[in-house]
Amino acid sequence: MKNFVLIGAAGYIAPRHMKAIKETGNNLLAALDPHDSVGVLDQYFPEADFFTEFERFDRHCEKLKRSGTPIDYVVVCSPNYLHDAHIRFGLRLGADVICEKPVVLNPWNVEALMEMEKETGKKVFTILQLRHHPAIISLRNKILHAPAGQSL
Repeated sequence: MKNFVLIGAAGYIAPRHMKAIKETGNNLLAALDPHDSVGVLDQYFPEADFFTEFERFDRHCEKLKRSGTPIDYVVVCSPNYLHDAHIRFGLRLGADVICEKPVVLNPWNVEALMEMEKETGKKVFTILQLRHHPAIISLRNKILHAPAGQSL
């Protein structure tokens, strides 16, 4: 069983990650979101610790790590502009990181993350969950079947 923590628990994608963590027999130790409207967390992991402030979440994760409870994965479901910082947090914590796309907003920031992967020996895994969203599938089909040169 692997231990996870999740950043962005009230987001659109977070419940899918919680469900996947649960269905694969793993454990969510803690979650963070500035909004305390995340009843969905209790549906999957009622014992998970919940934080609305990053500083307290950071302190708790560090305490878990130092007490011998490993954090294997940090799942990043926060707003896009925070992904880079939250990925770096996870790598510094000594965890692999799962992040929704986009990993960074500026391409030149990827190099720093690659350096951190080398330094920590941990990896960043990118997911595009929305590829299954009906609106995205519909748009893809329109593009694939549109006559050449026609704008949508």
